[in-house]
Amino acid sequence: MLALIAGRGQLPGHVVARHGAPVLVAALEGFPPDHLTPDLTFRVERLGSFIADLRSRGVTEICMAGAIGRPKLDPALIDTATMPLVPRMMQALGQGDDGALRVVIALFEEAGFTIRAAHEICPDLLLPEGIPTRAQPEPEHESAARLGMATIAEMGRSDTGQACVIRRGDVLAREGADGTDAMLAQLAKGGTGSSDPDPLTWGFTAITDAATTALDWLGGRETTDHNGAILCKAPKPAQDRRVDLPTIGPGTAMRAADAGLDGIVIEAGGVFVLDLPAVLRILDERGLFLWVRRP
Repeated sequence: MLALIAGRGQLPGHVVARHGAPVLVAALEGFPPDHLTPDLTFRVERLGSFIADLRSRGVTEICMAGAIGRPKLDPALIDTATMPLVPRMMQALGQGDDGALRVVIALFEEAGFTIRAAHEICPDLLLPEGIPTRAQPEPEHESAARLGMATIAEMGRSDTGQACVIRRGDVLAREGADGTDAMLAQLAKGGTGSSDPDPLTWGFTAITDAATTALDWLGGRETTDHNGAILCKAPKPAQDRRVDLPTIGPGTAMRAADAGLDGIVIEAGGVFVLDLPAVLRILDERGLFLWVRRP
């Protein structure tokens, strides 16, 4: 049986819909999923008991999808089953996203669970190389894309974000704690779009609800001019791709348009695209390109 540890965004719902068998939905207390009702919730301080509960329910596989915040530990709530795990849990909370997730994955694997990647269950959400929009990148965007991917690689070495905005030879913004959509929203307001990294995220940037996105789009919000700029998004170079693959969706497309960008560049096979028809509809309407680029 598969247990889905679900966070925010649309990805957890896709996993449940595509799995084709019953899924036990679990959520970290304080971070409920947007579109699913959890079968159980757990606290980090009782992780050992949570693992035992999963075993008793016949769970053999775990998938992590969606975004969560970094929880605060209350030492008074640590139970007996979790006490042996505390040193490694503290190690995880003291690291960046990728380092923390590696510790979490190891704890589940040592308990006998198999970690399933969301893209194993939803392979169609990862796009092959190509440019599916009417708008096409210009020659100037090639060098910007290379700089963007190099910037993400640099960010990955310090275990921070998975996205940045490039304008010709300049890095306008780097993704921080609030994710890609917040970075783009800040750019649309004329800010730098950067913020300090902090949260542990499981499976990516939270995607704006499709209904809200549609209302924003129909409302025709004013666009900031960042002519020549592109959003680049890709996994960290050495991350465990079973978890934390980046995500874009209609909200990302809308915010990229509102920020006045020329287009979006993502790594082929490395970025989830949720509701592709809506993404392409928004980008075509606003004149942006989507470039799914070979790593």
